[in-house]
Amino acid sequence: MTSPKSTPRAVAERHNRWIYVIFWINLACQIGIIVTGGIVRLTKSGLGCSSWPHCEPGQFTPRYHPESGLRPFIEFGNRALTLVLLIFAILVLVATYKHLRAKGAGFVRLSWVPLALTLFQAVWGMLVVYLHLHPFFVSVHFIVSPILVASSAVLVYRLYEGNGSARLAVNRGAQFVFWPLAAVGFAVLILGTLTTGSGPHSGDANTPQRFPFNPAKIAWLHADFVWLFCGLLLGVAIILMITKAHTRAKNALIALTVVTLLQGAIGYIQYFTGLPEALVGLHMFGAALLSAGIAWLGASLFTWYPIGEGTAPHDHSKEAQQ
Repeated sequence: MTSPKSTPRAVAERHNRWIYVIFWINLACQIGIIVTGGIVRLTKSGLGCSSWPHCEPGQFTPRYHPESGLRPFIEFGNRALTLVLLIFAILVLVATYKHLRAKGAGFVRLSWVPLALTLFQAVWGMLVVYLHLHPFFVSVHFIVSPILVASSAVLVYRLYEGNGSARLAVNRGAQFVFWPLAAVGFAVLILGTLTTGSGPHSGDANTPQRFPFNPAKIAWLHADFVWLFCGLLLGVAIILMITKAHTRAKNALIALTVVTLLQGAIGYIQYFTGLPEALVGLHMFGAALLSAGIAWLGASLFTWYPIGEGTAPHDHSKEAQQ
């Protein structure tokens, strides 16, 4: 007698559950490495390991020295997480080609992004070490991470969608406002990186400031772009609400709004309290969530279900083409 657990349907359901786990863990790890990178900065462990891939010349793993404390272990731990990212990026790719090719060519191409950019990050991290935390290379190293988070978030979102061609699922006005919102959001992340590099948390113990910008001026420019982002977000919210958008888009909007408000509050509090490490670290975690939230909202404006199916109550594909 065949066990219920060995039937084709049961096997398919187990595969399905594991696919969701793999994609969610990939997203969590991409967010996590931003957090660990922030810990490296806040503990001034950027050069805790002076070589690459070895921590020290001829020594792969870190060793404790009173003068360096735990900094080599913190830096090495951040590097080790890159290996975890590579493993799950490969698993995402394997799962896609084995089980998810019906999602379409766009999904398949996007599934390459975690692996390609994680490999890029590994090589770029080597350059960051060899160039002694050159500010340009450190900034690029951080900015690539939100792109990884955003692409991983879209991959997760698509798991809950259909296998058809993409079509607009909301009023086209929301799409027209969203793209400037995404661009300004990316600018906010870049300015946030410049702000951090101009302050006391540049990444290593020897150079307190790595960018030549006035910390107060760059911080306020960063805040100005945040306010512009909030205005665009309000515009998207008004369009989605008055056009009675589907539930997923509204939920994505609410989540992004909450993250944005918390980020703004933390940003102002840390500025007026002298940049305490805990708040700066929380702000960097918020930056990762902001990246995921923007991507999730953008994905929710579309649907991959055939007309009459899925979560979108109205078909706006024809309207978008007018």
